[in-house]
Amino acid sequence: MDNAQRIAEHYIAVWNETDADERSKLIAETFTDDTTYIDPLMAADGPSELHALVGAVHQRFPGFRFALVGKPDGYGSRLRFSWKLGPADNDDMIKGTDFAVVEDGRLRSVDGFLDRVPATA
Repeated sequence: MDNAQRIAEHYIAVWNETDADERSKLIAETFTDDTTYIDPLMAADGPSELHALVGAVHQRFPGFRFALVGKPDGYGSRLRFSWKLGPADNDDMIKGTDFAVVEDGRLRSVDGFLDRVPATA
């Protein structure tokens, strides 16, 4: 997969976008219309549920930012990448790894795993 880095960067941009209208545009560009997202704490079925889920993360963790960790990789339609989330003074408070299925350059499904979640999160 030659576009793993670009797709992962767009995914992170969705999670970092606080403006609802801009987030909707990014989701439409980055995810398929029938996208699904699941991790141990939450799930979304479709772009509108994903939009609401990202908004809820911003409410729960105001000022936190996502960033890629390492280099995304993939093969065929599969993508794997790791990320971190945290405030400016502790930017790796939460860490995870996501596995995705890509269809026509957009994310069709994302399965997230939480690698590190402090008790205070």
